[in-house]
Amino acid sequence: MSDLHELFLAELADVYGAEKQLLKALPKMAKAANSSELQEALSSHFSETEEQVERIEQVFEALGKPAKAKRCKAMEGLLAEGKEILEEWKDSAALDAALISAAQKVEHYEIASYGCLCTWAELLGNNEVLDLLKQTMNEEERADKKLTDIAESSSNTEAEEGQDVEPQKRAKLRNRSSRPVRLGSKRGAEKSPMNPNIR
Repeated sequence: MSDLHELFLAELADVYGAEKQLLKALPKMAKAANSSELQEALSSHFSETEEQVERIEQVFEALGKPAKAKRCKAMEGLLAEGKEILEEWKDSAALDAALISAAQKVEHYEIASYGCLCTWAELLGNNEVLDLLKQTMNEEERADKKLTDIAESSSNTEAEEGQDVEPQKRAKLRNRSSRPVRLGSKRGAEKSPMNPNIR
C-alpha cells in the first residue's frame, strides 16, 4: 500500500467523522434560523449529509475496507463555534447572517477535504471512488452557493438594519420558521467565492 493510499484512507476516515458530527448539529441550526428560506436550506443539507455519509461508506466498500470514522477535531471546533454563535446572537436580527457565516466555514472545510480526496482518488486511478466523491463535492458547492444567495438577498441586510429592528418584528421573523420545511431542493453546481459575505 502506497503512502498516498494510506493518506487517502486517513482523510476519508476524518471526513466520515466530520459528516457524522454535522448530522447532529444541522437540525439545531435549522431550528434556530429566523427565515424559512435559511431553515429550508439547512434542513435540505441535512438530508444531503445523510446521503453523503452513505456515499462515504460506499467508498470504503469499494476499497475493500471497513467504514471507520476518525474524530475530526477541525469539525469539532467549527461546530463548537457555531454553538457559541447560536447563544450569542439568538435574540438578534443578525442571527441568520451569523448562522450563515458558521455554516459556510463548515462548507469550505468540507470542500477543501473533498477536493483533496478527489485529487488523490484520481492519482490512485480509482474512477469509481472519484465519481462518488465528486457527487458530494458538487453538493457541498451548491449548499455553499445557496447560503451565499440567502446572505446577499436578505440576511446581511437584516443584520445591518438590526439596531432599528423592534422586538415585535424579530418575533415575526422567528414565527416564519414554523412553516413546513421543503426538503431536497436541487440546484446546479457552481463554484462559490472564498469570501461570499464581503462585497
